[in-house]
Amino acid sequence: MKKIRKALAFMTALCIVLSLAACGQPSSENSKAPDPTKGPDPTQQQSEAPSNTAAGEITLWTYPVGNWKDEATVKALTDAFTAETGIKVKVDYLDYTAGDDRVNTALTANNAPDLILEGPERLVANWGANGKMVDLKDMFDDTDMSEINAVNEGIMKACTAPDGAIYEYPLVMTAHCMAVNLNAFKDAGADQYLDLDTHTWTTDDFLLAVDALYKHYNSTVAAVFCLGQGGDQGTRALVNNMYGGTYTNAEHTKYTWNDENNIKALTQLKSMNGIAFDASLDGGKEIAAFYQGTLKMAFCWNIAQQLDPNSAKTGAEKTLSGDDIAFMSFPSQDGTAQLCGGIWGFGIFDNGDAARIEAAKQFIKFMCDSEHTADAVKAANYFAVRTTAEGADLSKIWADDAIMNEYTKLMPFLGDYYQVTTGWAANRTEWWNMLQEVGTGADITEVINAHCDAANAAAG
Repeated sequence: MKKIRKALAFMTALCIVLSLAACGQPSSENSKAPDPTKGPDPTQQQSEAPSNTAAGEITLWTYPVGNWKDEATVKALTDAFTAETGIKVKVDYLDYTAGDDRVNTALTANNAPDLILEGPERLVANWGANGKMVDLKDMFDDTDMSEINAVNEGIMKACTAPDGAIYEYPLVMTAHCMAVNLNAFKDAGADQYLDLDTHTWTTDDFLLAVDALYKHYNSTVAAVFCLGQGGDQGTRALVNNMYGGTYTNAEHTKYTWNDENNIKALTQLKSMNGIAFDASLDGGKEIAAFYQGTLKMAFCWNIAQQLDPNSAKTGAEKTLSGDDIAFMSFPSQDGTAQLCGGIWGFGIFDNGDAARIEAAKQFIKFMCDSEHTADAVKAANYFAVRTTAEGADLSKIWADDAIMNEYTKLMPFLGDYYQVTTGWAANRTEWWNMLQEVGTGADITEVINAHCDAANAAAG
């Protein structure tokens, strides 16, 4: 590790020297992205993207991962990096509405940023698979691997392409879950079906709870939302876990969500009073309806929502009316669901400049494997993907935060990270289209088979 640090220090010094001789003055300011509602502006890409002559400056584009979307938070982190290394960092902030378009436009124009913060779906299965990213294998020694694998062996599998190239250096992770309005459950006598100590319940308990809630409120209590792909990890986890269905094969080469257990789950859900297949809602709108009290359960939930429901900043773990929110694992036959997870980290676009690539690697090590890693993790409001970083203990980062500490009970339930399966984007479209057709009364077996086959065809 010392040799690596010396090499990085040498390259950093070289970058700074080269930058002083380069034409133009690199900007030291962090900058916000243009209005995402207006979409990408190709005429602005040259000024936003890195210049190959500015070896003393690198650029980072970040998706909204916790407070890595907050300029003040990120500036504190990048300023610390600059103070230690002399390398300046220019930051642009993406969202999930127009972010992909901005990145793809920049790639087409050969003006991609040096660094990007996001998950394996994009870094590995999309841009990495298309030859746009740098293989980061040389950044991991045996200690790095053991520290990450001690948390979850699926992390590095998700960050690694089939050919062995590693396109994401992971920083944080979380488990996605669902949530219930605890006051509503108590009023309906349905709280007896919740294990609030372990935050788990069985499929039978879920069915009984929905029945009790519907009889009490005589209205829809939960929605299988299917307006689009937003938040679809919730509907996938609900359907897969009810009777032990799968979404892909173990090798991540084929979609299997037309298996008989998923057909059974969809048939059950469609038959239930209180459960609606709602094509007017995506995950975000479902969360809003839950927060406002219209729905008594939400299937699109995670720690970020638990800390700040509906991003309303009106109180952690509370609905708009002040009801208590309890986070729950998805129901399964034995109460041990396999939860979908999120893994976020850094990737480097291959812009053909060795000095900038080495500077970007130094940034990654600073954030993901140093005494500064705890600050980078806290900025994301998620959980560290490793036990320690250069000797610094990361296991107690959230020890003084009661909500975060309690949420760690769900982390052992993280399941297979299948979102890196080939053809992922097309598959997501097939999934929500399938749910819409189930909602309109189509034959469930025929519909799920047709759309799953189409997903596999698109995946080649």
